[in-house]
Amino acid sequence: MSTQQLPVVVIGAGPTGLAAAAHLVERGIEPLVLEAGPAAASAVREWSHVRLFSTWGEVVDPAAEKLLAPTGWMRPDPGAYPSGGDWADLYLQPLADVLGDRVRVGAAVTGVSRAGRDRIVDADREQQPFVVHITYADGREERAFARAVIDASGTWAMPSPAGGSGLPALGEKAAGDRITYRVPDLKDPVVRARYAGKRTTVIGSGASAFTALAYLADLAKSDDGAGTKGVRIVRRGISGSTFGGGEADQLPARGALGLAAKAAVDEGHADAVTGFRTEAIERDNDGRLVLAGEDGRRLDAVDEVIVLTGFRPDLSFLDELRLGLDERLQAPVELAPLIDPNQHSCGTVYPHGHRELSHPEPGVYLVGMKSYGRAPTFLAMTGYEQVRSVAAAIAGDLASADRVELTLPETGVCGGAGLFDAPDAQEADGGGCCAPAPQLVQLGAPATVGAASEQAPAGGCCGS
Repeated sequence: MSTQQLPVVVIGAGPTGLAAAAHLVERGIEPLVLEAGPAAASAVREWSHVRLFSTWGEVVDPAAEKLLAPTGWMRPDPGAYPSGGDWADLYLQPLADVLGDRVRVGAAVTGVSRAGRDRIVDADREQQPFVVHITYADGREERAFARAVIDASGTWAMPSPAGGSGLPALGEKAAGDRITYRVPDLKDPVVRARYAGKRTTVIGSGASAFTALAYLADLAKSDDGAGTKGVRIVRRGISGSTFGGGEADQLPARGALGLAAKAAVDEGHADAVTGFRTEAIERDNDGRLVLAGEDGRRLDAVDEVIVLTGFRPDLSFLDELRLGLDERLQAPVELAPLIDPNQHSCGTVYPHGHRELSHPEPGVYLVGMKSYGRAPTFLAMTGYEQVRSVAAAIAGDLASADRVELTLPETGVCGGAGLFDAPDAQEADGGGCCAPAPQLVQLGAPATVGAASEQAPAGGCCGS
């Protein structure tokens, strides 16, 4: 069998990975999608309680929709905002079902290389197929050969630590029973009981930290949450952007989150600590956690810590491949300047494709959230355009691969979801990006908070 007759291995059955498979099928190329989790969209299901900032009209891939059409599937209301659970149940799982045996779950990729060639060997390298090592949930091991590899595994499994130097704080691992790296689902009675009446530190400066503070403030105002208190820690000093852009934010839903977080502090439901870089997490005599800073400060003890400092890519299983990654962001070197969070929001990153995603190792592509490395901003639409271009390149259709077939809204994100997610507001906003300025509203059910956070795994809109 020639290399061209082999399948393309797609790592990850999330939104971008499944879209990649749909585009490959459309071009007559067989995909083999390997998902480490027990079901398609496993990562998305873990934040099922969070609502996206994008509408259904922006989170369904065109090739996937064509593949689904013969089954009678119809896209939900294009102007409505799905939760992570909606996205998984109403779109991603049906798409995986249509792909059938092309998708394997419980199949973790543990290594990728060239057959018979480690990363050192040059001789005849590009003529060799890729070899992918797989470990299944039952412990079985297998290898598969591929003509190309598309890594859409995301960053969800690699949360960044509390430590201010990018390393875990001293004692962070030992205190793991009282630390979470996700926005908690306070609709879950067990989770709610964990935080009700407790003092909780939230570490982070993005929308996810705002979301967590808003949830805790809502809990503090409820009948079963008396005594709940948040402590927000940010590593930077106080500035005009400590609580986001507020009404000046181009992303109104994100602005609303910042306003809600600020209100939590102003109303006494949370304290704010700025310019604090965590060096150690210790336990006091009662087992509560005390955070010590690099500047010698020690904060009052807390019961729980929520760490929302972003995510990073797992590159360990790609170690035998020759990747060209930016030294800061761990993103492809051609893409990195386009997504530098110091310069860009998701709306100012122009659509890009196979050339920006290429590596010194031909035939391997990092796509979706994985392609952004440590950069926090990402659009589902951008991921779909990435895999459309990559599939075309693999098929040899460079004219299509080089053509931009996506037009993003000016701000890159719609503003109808988030904390002002009432059904009437959704209809009025219509998914547009120039939504009204955010208004602070009374927090309702946690499921109304947007997914545009710095650690949204594959979020429909921005990640920051």
